[in-house]
Amino acid sequence: MRIKLHVQRMDKSIELPNYARDHDAAFDLRAAENCILKPLQHTMVKTGLKMSIPQDHVGLIWDRSGLAAKHAITTMAGVIDAGYRGEICVVMINLGKDDFKIEKGMRIAQMLIQPVLHVPIEEVEELDETLRGEGGFGSTGLH
Repeated sequence: MRIKLHVQRMDKSIELPNYARDHDAAFDLRAAENCILKPLQHTMVKTGLKMSIPQDHVGLIWDRSGLAAKHAITTMAGVIDAGYRGEICVVMINLGKDDFKIEKGMRIAQMLIQPVLHVPIEEVEELDETLRGEGGFGSTGLH
């Protein structure tokens, strides 16, 4: 069974989300407004879209690689639950040294729709042992 993503455009001048290429994992989200992101500033950028994400799925908002690599613009707070029906906004932060101009219609992020597993949560006194154990945050080194 194929699922569908229902999208309502609040602003008809904004393009519907689309996949840039066949077999892309995520589709682009565009800004519905103009704004300037100063260095180390974060803001919520409206997309002018509302979505009905299918039940048992989630919309995950991710960086556009070009914005991250070339301008140090990244996204935050990127989980859109299936029950949410408000406007999709993208929380963006400028980690660069220069102001970044966001223009209406600009592709600012991408969204990946994925299935969600709801697993029972059970408290235990101890966890099972693994070879890795508590090693994390660089425990395997750089080389």
